[in-house]
Order: sequence, then structure tokens, then C-alpha cells
Amino acid sequence: MRFPFEAHQGNRIPFQSNIPGRTFRNPPHPENATHYSAKNRVAVSQALDATLAQGMSPTAGRKGTSPTAAFPMTTSAMATSQVKAQSVDVVIRENGTERKESIDLPKSMTYPLDSLLNDWKAKNYIDLGKDCSTAEINPLFSDSVYIDRLSRIPAIMEMPYNDIIRKFIDMYAGRLRNQVSFMLSACNFYMPIFEEALDAYGLPLELRYLPIIESALNPSAVSRAGASGLWQFMIGTGKIYGLESNSLVDERRDPIKATWAAARYLKEMYDIYGDWNLVIAAYNCGPGTINKAIRRANGETDYWKIYNYLPKETRGYVPAFIAANYVMTYYCDHNICPMETNIPASTDTVQVNKNLHFEQIADLCNVPLDQIKSLNPQYKKQMIPGDSKPYTLRLPIDAISTFIDKQDTIYAHRADELFRNRKTVAVKEITPSTRKTTTAVAGKGKLTYYTIKSGDTLSTIAGKYGVTIKDIQRWNGMSNTKIAAGKRLKIYK
Repeated sequence: MRFPFEAHQGNRIPFQSNIPGRTFRNPPHPENATHYSAKNRVAVSQALDATLAQGMSPTAGRKGTSPTAAFPMTTSAMATSQVKAQSVDVVIRENGTERKESIDLPKSMTYPLDSLLNDWKAKNYIDLGKDCSTAEINPLFSDSVYIDRLSRIPAIMEMPYNDIIRKFIDMYAGRLRNQVSFMLSACNFYMPIFEEALDAYGLPLELRYLPIIESALNPSAVSRAGASGLWQFMIGTGKIYGLESNSLVDERRDPIKATWAAARYLKEMYDIYGDWNLVIAAYNCGPGTINKAIRRANGETDYWKIYNYLPKETRGYVPAFIAANYVMTYYCDHNICPMETNIPASTDTVQVNKNLHFEQIADLCNVPLDQIKSLNPQYKKQMIPGDSKPYTLRLPIDAISTFIDKQDTIYAHRADELFRNRKTVAVKEITPSTRKTTTAVAGKGKLTYYTIKSGDTLSTIAGKYGVTIKDIQRWNGMSNTKIAAGKRLKIYK
């Protein structure tokens, strides 16, 4: 096999996977997942209908618009390109004419390698490689070679070829070859999760490469539009598919839950369109935009025939997906080596039913704080709000028994320091008996009343009667020098 999956092979038993680095118990299979139970299936379906009407997708927070100028797109068209930061300009030459097309690059193609290597798993388990180095030279091949290789990928999904797809292959195998080397190794962490969910829903396993387009396998990826996680769910779409989002928890970042949600979405999109290229496009721009493009193309339901009516990013999305399948299969032929991966220890989960901070776990379970964060990316503030409802905590398998044995001590450890939100607060009521007052004291001499005029101050009044300011304050029970026109002051002379 070309793909480094050997480390994942192992014995399987019902409702449990012993894949190194990932131990799943009672995975959210369609038949037993609580978020997909028969009880709430109708509600989810109704919510989906509303979402489809608005053109929402997991990844896009807007409705797509068709281009203002359309031109034929064929597999025989000759094209040249210049890569920019966020787009690629393509010149289509056909029948003696030229048309320029600007295609937005998937956001994953703009991530620097340093940001991908920033995850704890990457920093600790992915190395640049000692026995293999990625050569700088990327061999060039003829169109016929690419066509033949794509046709030999064991896939249900259609993998056609044209010059746009070649441009994306050239980008992956060229300037993005170091990112590809990283993603080949990161696949060892994530592919078992993707494959299990896709297989459970009867979906093509080629879809496992969709997160490469979405996030470059960066679990912390956040788009400018607010999409998050490996599968880049928007908040609204994520909630429809059972992914909780609040100030403390964002399950879009949970690799397992987000993967099963994405599998459900893809299954439902295929039930609508019956064409995988349209499903992939809908994942990017939303079914509403796809439906609009179909109408503008006079009812055509072939992706390449509605291509001209799609948003710029979606025009590049399907070609990028095909290119990703190609390069993840034929990377050796382009002198790309995977980075070396040391699979981490197996993990398991426990239920948390009280507020719990990651530092409490790190202090008493001897698990590095960064590891806890990496295994539980859905918790945004290093805190699990277990007081509100039970939540899942993932830990290395050897730390599970420690946590269970010491959980009461762990919950109490530094709780006053780490959880400072007060459950109750007292507000002292101010009453006449508690309010600070100053008692007026009678002076010596004859009592006179002075009516304060506009512009008066205690200083001028005191000077007029030959007394001090403190005298006037004492006689009138005043705690400050503020006076108001029309009020009367006692003066003793």
C-alpha cells in the first residue's frame, strides 16, 4: 500500500476499536447515536429543510452567487495559471479565444506549515524523517499519465481530469509538497476516525480526504467566516447536526463528533442530488447555491455543466478534492515522503459530571496540560462545565484508572482558585440606620437664616458673615461643600 496505514491494523470487536491512539467505546453509530435517534429525527429533518432553503452549508456562512460572465469549460481547454495568496488566475484558451478565470483557493492551501505543526500531537509525534527526505524536484508528467492514474484509483466517486485539476495537482505536488508530507503523517491520527464514520453510513471512503481541503488536517482551523474544526462546520449547521457550541464548549472541534456529523450531512446531500461532485460542491457553498446554479443552467445536474454558475471558491473546490485524492495516492511518484509518525498511546473516555479544569487533571493524573488540550479540543477554556450536564473527557488509557480512583480529590483540588464564579452574592441594603449622616450642631450667638443665591459658594457666604466654612457645615449637618440655590442655611452670629 502506498498509504501509511499499517499502524492502524488490529483486531476489531463490536462497539470497540483498538486503533493505537484512539479507543472508541460505543461509537455514535446511526442506530445508537443519541443525536440521531428516531425521537429527534423529525426535528432534525425539519431544521435541515429550513437550512436547505437558506442555502447553508457546513463550511459557508453565505449564499453563493454565480459569476457575471460565463464561458465553456472543457477537459481539452488549454490553461495557464499564476498562484496568488488567495486565488489562482486561469486563462482558458479555446477556439482561438481567451477568457480569464479567477478561482479562489481552498483556505487549507494558504495555511503555513508552521501552523499545522503547532498542534500538540504534531509537535510530539510527527518528525521530519530520518530515513527519507522530500526531494525538491517534482517530476512532470503528461496529461495521459494523470488521466490513467486517476482512473486507477479504487473509487466510487468520479475522478475526471482537466487542466484546472492539473493546476491543483501541480500546487499540491509543488509549492505545497511540505504540507502534503505533514498531512500524510497526520492521516495516521485521523483516518481511522473518518473511515469508521463513512463506512457506517455507507459512504465512499474517498471522502476521507475532504478535511484535507477543508482544514489541511488542522483540528484548530478557523475560517474567516467562522467555520471551525477538521470539517469546518459553521455554528448554525453544526447545531442542526448535534454539535454543541457555547462560550465553553465547541464540539465542531471534536474530531470524532464532527466526523459523524459530517458523514450524516454528506449522506443527506447524496439522498438529494445522487451525484457526488454536486455533494462535494454543496458541502462548500450549500445546497441552496447548488439549486440556484442548476436552475440557471436550465436544469443540468452535472457539476461541470453548472460550473460557470457557481461561486469562485466552489469552482476550485471539486478540482482541489480530486487533486487531493490524486496526491495522497501517488505522492511517491512526485518524490514526496511522509513525515515520520509515532502513534501516541491509546486513549479512552470518562464521564465528567462536575465542573473540572484541565489543570486539576494535569496536577494529579500526571498528564501534560498540552496533551489534555489536544485530546479534548472541544473545550475552549480548558474547563469542562460538568455542573450543567455530563460531558466526555478523553485521556491516555493509563490515566483513566488514576482519574477514576482520585476523582473526588481531583474535583476538589484548587477548585476555589480555578472556579471563581460566585454562586450567590449578597448586596447590603442601605437604610437610614446604616447610611452615613452628619448631625447639625447649634452654634453660639443669634440664629440667622440665609437663602442661597445662584453663584454662591460656602466660601463667599462664610466671608460675608465672618465665619468659617467648617462652622456652616457643622451648623447645617453638611458632609461636603455642595450647595443649591434656593436652600436655606443656618448662620449663628
